[in-house]
Amino acid sequence: MHPVHSSGTRRRQRRFPRLDPGTSGGGLMVLLTDRSDHVWTLRVNRPETRNAVNFALMDALEEQISAAEQDESLRVFVLTGSDANNAFISGGDLREFHQIKRSDEAREMSLRMIRLLDRIRALPCWTLAAVNGAAYGGGWEIMLAFDLRIASEDAIFGFTQGKFYLPPGWGGLASLQSAVGAQRAAFLLASQAILSAPQAHQAGLIHDYYPTSDYAQQFARLTERLALNDRTYIRYIKEQLFANPSPPQTSASTKAKSEAEPFSRFWESEEHMRRVEDFLKKRSG
Repeated sequence: MHPVHSSGTRRRQRRFPRLDPGTSGGGLMVLLTDRSDHVWTLRVNRPETRNAVNFALMDALEEQISAAEQDESLRVFVLTGSDANNAFISGGDLREFHQIKRSDEAREMSLRMIRLLDRIRALPCWTLAAVNGAAYGGGWEIMLAFDLRIASEDAIFGFTQGKFYLPPGWGGLASLQSAVGAQRAAFLLASQAILSAPQAHQAGLIHDYYPTSDYAQQFARLTERLALNDRTYIRYIKEQLFANPSPPQTSASTKAKSEAEPFSRFWESEEHMRRVEDFLKKRSG
């Protein structure tokens, strides 16, 4: 397993430089990669934040997505959480992202993740979210960008953005509506629902879940079966099932990008700032 490093630093009006594959500076190993045969597995490795997304993780994901786009042997692209903290992705890193104060900065952060998730959707291989723990907020938004979503039985799914006076900001409104329908999506967001894996499966958020005690073995068998698919076959199936609809319908990608502007206005509001500050104070106290 190969670490992807990051310094974890952020610059104002951040520009995201292209870096050598597998590195983004020296420091914390935010993403572990394992490549075997036709399968790539990326493990988010930020145990101190329960695998919350920060700028360093965005950098690391971008590097790996760029590499995956160039690898013609790739058939299965997996994202999961490290085994250290029983979390898939717990959303955005509130402490780091709270440094963003202006709407234009919030919009750029939102659009950047939307673009990364669009690139994952467009990969000419099976993309597989292995939800091995908590998927809160942006965690379920990232999960929904993957073709196939498999959870461990003890995984939980939290629709908690409203707690911080935010709508989904990474394309989650469009992807959630596509997965479960508008009325159920509205209920999940309005009630700030917390779902178990069986409930998420019943709702249509995930395709299957495995007993926690046998999760690793069953998941490995699934990836082996998926890796038997030829890339031409995978590409054809994905084009037929997931291709953007023709006008006058609006594609999911276009809908997702339209979410960034209102998200940024909520972000810079006094109410959002107050709720995050209260949350961070309680955690530090």
